[in-house]
Amino acid sequence: MANSLTFFPILMLLFTCNVYTNACYPSIISFGDSLADTGNLKEMASKSNVQPPHFLFPPYGETFFNKPTGRCSNGRLIIDFVAESLGLPLIPPSLGSETNVYVTELGEGVNFAVAGATALDSSFHEARGVGIPTNASLGVQLGWFKDSLSSICPAVSDCKQLIGQSLVLMGEIGGNDYNHALIAGKSIDEVETYVPFVINTIISAVNELIELGAQTLVIPGNLPIGCSAAYLTIFYGSDNVQYDNSTGCIITLNKFAEYHNELLQRKLQQIRELHPEVNIIYADYYNAAMQFFRSPNKFGFTNGALKACCGGGGPFNYNPSIHCADSSSTSCAQPETYVNWDGLHLTEAAYKVIFKSIYEGSYTTPQFNTLCPSSTLQGRGGLSSSI
Repeated sequence: MANSLTFFPILMLLFTCNVYTNACYPSIISFGDSLADTGNLKEMASKSNVQPPHFLFPPYGETFFNKPTGRCSNGRLIIDFVAESLGLPLIPPSLGSETNVYVTELGEGVNFAVAGATALDSSFHEARGVGIPTNASLGVQLGWFKDSLSSICPAVSDCKQLIGQSLVLMGEIGGNDYNHALIAGKSIDEVETYVPFVINTIISAVNELIELGAQTLVIPGNLPIGCSAAYLTIFYGSDNVQYDNSTGCIITLNKFAEYHNELLQRKLQQIRELHPEVNIIYADYYNAAMQFFRSPNKFGFTNGALKACCGGGGPFNYNPSIHCADSSSTSCAQPETYVNWDGLHLTEAAYKVIFKSIYEGSYTTPQFNTLCPSSTLQGRGGLSSSI
């Protein structure tokens, strides 16, 4: 379904470099899943006969955009804050239609991320009895990008230069490979065997982008999934679950995320040794997020870190049968006081804390602000573009 969508006309302007004098990077190229999707699944749904996803309805988008945009949150995502800090407009989805108002503003980048996307191709999961709702794996997204290059820069040398000037954001990607399997009932031990495959797929994509000319890549690790309202609900009441006394999060699931992140970091170090001229930046989403899971009040999350703002009830306001935006769901009045938005995704306020920790703080290896000093960042309170 996604492969048939025409996005080449949109990408023709991708690298018409409208360089901001104080920006470290004139454009952003993004891949990933719902943590980064700025509207691709929305466009895919609009061109198909499937039921529109629930996050295309209010209250999604209410905080910043005042309407749903295809983002799985109440407002901005990490990629939006990155663009803001670099003085760039919102990075549009690669599958945007020609009638959308942001089509003329593609000189600053493009976003291939799709909500629900996995790192591994759907065939891997289907062979293990797990259905994948979105056929937009990392390989598919990378294929879209490579297919576009002949249109935007026919000469290979030109492509390398254009890609080399961009900040490449590799997700987060991989979390859904585990989410889909765990929610389908696979054991943690079985899903743990997926991790090397997921990591190798991410590393392969990083290597391919380096061959295409990428010079600065940010590769995030996984979030602490043991703190997710969805998993806290799924495992609620189980005698086999142990909780961290300091956070209330599920220890085994967080250890799982740490395993993914440790293996990813080891592989990234190998790439650094092979390509010392390339900036390979590991973004520690896990520990950036653990700050507010450990001390929610310190960051203004006075309604705690584990209960969802919008959901279908229960101890964590998450019900897999009643999604946020369903008629019987409820939404909080002050989402900025919550970490969790809908059980699976975070609020704009939580994403902003992660952004500041990653891009202005110390939660990257090497530190991003040594490559792009914070003095050059815009630091504005809002984004200049609108959707």
